[in-house]
Amino acid sequence: MTTVTERFLKYVSFDTMSDEFSETCPSSEKQKLLGAYLVEEMKAMGISDAYMDEHGYVYGTVPGDPKLPTIGLIAHMDTSPDASGANIKARIVEYTGEDICLNEQEQIYLRETDYPSLKNHKGKHLIVTDGTTLLGADDKAGIAEIMTAAEFLMTARMSHGTLKIGFTPDEEIGRGADLFDVKGFGADFAYTADGGAIGEIEYENFNAAGAKVVFHGLNIHPGSAKDKMVNSQYIAMEFQSLLPAAQKPEHTSGYEGFIHLTDMQGEVEQSVLRYIIRDHDMAKFEEKKGVMTAAADFINAKYGAGTCELTIKDSYFNMRKCIEPCMHIVERAKKAMRAVGMEAVEVPIRGGTDGARLSYEGLPCPNLCTGGENYHGRFEYIPVEDMELCVKMLVNILTAAE
Repeated sequence: MTTVTERFLKYVSFDTMSDEFSETCPSSEKQKLLGAYLVEEMKAMGISDAYMDEHGYVYGTVPGDPKLPTIGLIAHMDTSPDASGANIKARIVEYTGEDICLNEQEQIYLRETDYPSLKNHKGKHLIVTDGTTLLGADDKAGIAEIMTAAEFLMTARMSHGTLKIGFTPDEEIGRGADLFDVKGFGADFAYTADGGAIGEIEYENFNAAGAKVVFHGLNIHPGSAKDKMVNSQYIAMEFQSLLPAAQKPEHTSGYEGFIHLTDMQGEVEQSVLRYIIRDHDMAKFEEKKGVMTAAADFINAKYGAGTCELTIKDSYFNMRKCIEPCMHIVERAKKAMRAVGMEAVEVPIRGGTDGARLSYEGLPCPNLCTGGENYHGRFEYIPVEDMELCVKMLVNILTAAE
């Protein structure tokens, strides 16, 4: 059998960064390269119905006992646009408590003083990068763990429920569930393997929206611009100043929401600001969207109608209300965690997963830990031992009796 570590190291060699500015699905064709590889790997292990559809979604089935529930395991193939996912140089180091030199030439170190979670992993073998790219554990660790659990179930002489496997594109840009075939998937319930530290289980997440704000100005030669030029960049900065300073990611934690400026482009004639809006509480979520609308109205009242164009689009909603009627699936996962020595901890997701959207589409789908730390950045790492533990957890979920 192929180990979870071997699989993971192979998967991170694929550059699968999604593209938030693309209108296609998948947003980047390179995601299909990993998808095609996974289909072939599934077929090689005996999953005869494995396939990838035209949109880059990968599906497969491990048949099981029809008297047991049919359970889905889902992970996403893309990596975050927040850091490069190309030419990842992954390696395994044993963590002894000393600073880890990721890149001697660039003098890049992974330090416990910067990342306190390291103290939980002394004596373990960490997969790290060279400090110039992300690692891709979000969510190739989830894929590797699901594939390894599937191979075990294919060969083990033990009763288990039917496993439905689903790998999605574009989760990192909020589109992973857009074209997921819930009906064809055929699971009674599912789990996304897309979480972080060992033991975490999540079934409540942010309500989420994206906002695009376009500002229109008038460019006049600066030598003759007096009382004529309208600089859209200044207006964009004024708009930003109208938003609550305390409602930024760097000032919030836990259940507190935020309005986050993700990127900006501008020149005198036109500027564009893009935001994400997040809150666990629906009323506060709507309030934040209202704050942005009020700011746009103020700008248009001051500078003239049409100066500011605000477009807000909802992305996903808090899955908690979809999970509460079927908490037995959360308890099933907790029992599987305890069986392998994990301490199950319920935490709110300060983000979202495909499971949030899928839960609203009738497929209850809590999120499970994969063991990774420091996602979306150059100091991402994952312990080998924790990935192995997550594989056992997934197997236990599938083999548990009702």
